[in-house]
Formats: sequence, C-alpha cells, structure tokens
Amino acid sequence: MKLAPGVGNVEVCDIPEPEPGPGQVKLRVHAAGLCGTDLHIYKDEFRSWPPVVLGHEVAGEIVELGEGVQGLTPGMRVTTETYFSYCGTCRYCRAGQINLCPERRSIGSAVNGGFTNYLITPARNIHELPANVDFQAGALTEPLACVVHATLTTPTVTPGDVAVIAGPGAIGLLTLQVVKAAGATAIVLGADADEHRLELAQALGADHVVNVQRRDAAVHVRDLTEGGLGADVVYECAGAGAAAQQLLTLVRRRGRYVQIGLFGKPVAWDLDQLVYKELTATGSNASTPPSWRRAIELLRSGRVRTAPLITHVFPVTEWARGFATFEERAGVKTIFTPAS
Repeated sequence: MKLAPGVGNVEVCDIPEPEPGPGQVKLRVHAAGLCGTDLHIYKDEFRSWPPVVLGHEVAGEIVELGEGVQGLTPGMRVTTETYFSYCGTCRYCRAGQINLCPERRSIGSAVNGGFTNYLITPARNIHELPANVDFQAGALTEPLACVVHATLTTPTVTPGDVAVIAGPGAIGLLTLQVVKAAGATAIVLGADADEHRLELAQALGADHVVNVQRRDAAVHVRDLTEGGLGADVVYECAGAGAAAQQLLTLVRRRGRYVQIGLFGKPVAWDLDQLVYKELTATGSNASTPPSWRRAIELLRSGRVRTAPLITHVFPVTEWARGFATFEERAGVKTIFTPAS
C-alpha cells in the first residue's frame, strides 16, 4: 500500500476485507502483474491518491456480487478493466473515450488495487477469462488491452507494414504479437541487457531482432524496407528518452510514430523531423472497453500468448523483491500472488 505522497512510502499493511456495493463485484485475487506505472507511483512520478493499494493488472475469481448485478456468478474466472469511475458526461465519455475523462479514477492509483487478497470493482468492468488462459496469464490482459488500443483500436498498423518495436519488455513483446497478428513484419530492438528478451521475441514470432549496441538499427531497417525508405510505423514501448529521439530516424516519410511507454519525466525531442518527414506521432493512453474485448479474443484464439512473458512470481509480501527485479530488468514480467 502507498501510504503517503513522496518517494517510497510503500508498506505491507492489514486492511479490512472489502464488501461490494450496488453494481460492484468482489474478487478473490489470484494474480496481479507488476507494471512500470506501479514503479512510477512508488517514485512519486505518477499521480496517486494515497493511502491506496497498488496494482491494476488483475485476475481472480468472483466471490460476491453487489446488489443489482446480473449476468455474473460467483466462481467465474475473470479479469477486470481498471477504471473504477468516470463522469460519463464529458466530451470524451460521450465519445466512448473514457480513458481521457478528466474525472477518471482507476484501481491501483486512486482506488484500492490488486496487490491484495480481495478487490472491489464495478461489474461493468468484468471480462471472463478464456478457458485456455490461467490466472497468471490472465493478469496480463490489462497491458494487452493497452497495446490493442495503441495498435488496433486506434489503427496505427496495417497488413504489409514494416513495424519497429523498441523495447522488448512486456509491452514490447505484446506489441510484437499484436502487429504480427495484424499482418505486419516485426523488427524488435533491444540492447545488451535485453539479450534474453530478444531471444524470447524471436520465439514469439519476431521477423528480425536487433541489438542496437552491436548493430546500427537505422542501416538494418533501411536494408529491410522497400527502397531503403524506413519503417512504416515505430512503437516506443520502453519509455527511454534517448531512444525515442533516435527512433524518429527509422520512420519513413509520412510514416507513423507511436508512444506507448511512459518516460516519467520530460524528454528532448527533435520535432523538426516531424515537419520534414510529415510524420504522424500518436500517444496512447491506457485502454477502452473495445480494446479489452479485442484483447480477450486474441487470447482466446492463441494469436497472442502472455504466459511466456512471466518470468518471476512472488507473494505480495515480497513486493520489494519484485520491484527490485523490475528495476534490474531481470526477466520480463513479474506477478504477485496474494498473501496466504
């Protein structure tokens, strides 16, 4: 639980077991993924409303329904969208863009999240997990929905595109799988510290992987694209400021640049390249309900696999080990399980 503003201030605490209100569902948490946003909250680089339980990538079992909830039953294996509340009346809500609502409040930052035993969430947010997806893999539905929003819901990739994915962490490896499912050629970029992740990228279907500390990514991309023009689309998935600056050189004229990763602080960017090359630069903020439905179908069909990304599992009482593992870039994805 984040107990107070400022860097750190995270501890394991005992809190009362919550009860669902009208229109809400109570979940027994079985798995919760550690996200970069959780680390940003820890470092006080991302807004939160302490005291609050962290964790927004959640899968579990319905144990109790609040008044008026229909179509769901106790025992269902589910995951949940993250928006606990939004106004429903602003320009963005009316357009279905609830991720942009100024009044949006999410589990894990404004309302208690999933690094605990029980979670309360609105019934409207519930998605049943496919039979072929276990709880730990299902906890990664949330980052997959974010990737789907960046690639398909907001269409930035088309069949036949050459797509560069920078950063072979969990978001990058999910982006790889989604663009492949969309019919693109995928080039994944990483560094020396990412060798194991680049190997995983190949196993997950990357057409090419490039260690940018050993090979010139710009030359490689030119060699792989028609007329050496560059990639159709580049996805920055790591929140690495220096890399973002260099990635603009990989995009062809009138190509697309998509920012998925969070930097956590301002970065320098050469906007002249957007002008000279007539680039389209797009940010992608979280997800929307349609991206969740599409993410579930990608999991159900097997076109996207999340289980291979899970490299570390800790009980939530060992949260400090999990956070350290994340910062050290050891493995790919860390999952927390409830305290016994």
